[in-house]
Amino acid sequence: MNDTDDFSDDETRDDAFEAEASEGEEKVAEKWTFGAERNLDSILRIPVEMQVVLGSASMPVANLMKLGRGAIVPLDHRVGEPVDVVVNGRIIARGEVVVVEDDNSRFGVSLTEIVGPPSADGRN
Repeated sequence: MNDTDDFSDDETRDDAFEAEASEGEEKVAEKWTFGAERNLDSILRIPVEMQVVLGSASMPVANLMKLGRGAIVPLDHRVGEPVDVVVNGRIIARGEVVVVEDDNSRFGVSLTEIVGPPSADGRN
């Protein structure tokens, strides 16, 4: 054997090792991807509480106790202003109240704005 043959054999062994490592990495990646997809599916099935907030009001308990049938409570949102879409206590979007086409007895929300993540000071 000469030095060239040794180099060639070493190179061949290195190539074979790299190929085996590459196949192993692909198998790990496949398992990780499958596991991640399964975990993502599990996460996507978690129920969340969604609310559409037309507005809110603040009043003393004495005024609250005086409310009766037919009383009107003024809200802080005005007619035509977007309503807040809240998921698990966090505003995620804003939109307009609409009547659902398929069922005129139900309201829906047409999203007009998707709210980004909260800023550093905790506001949206």
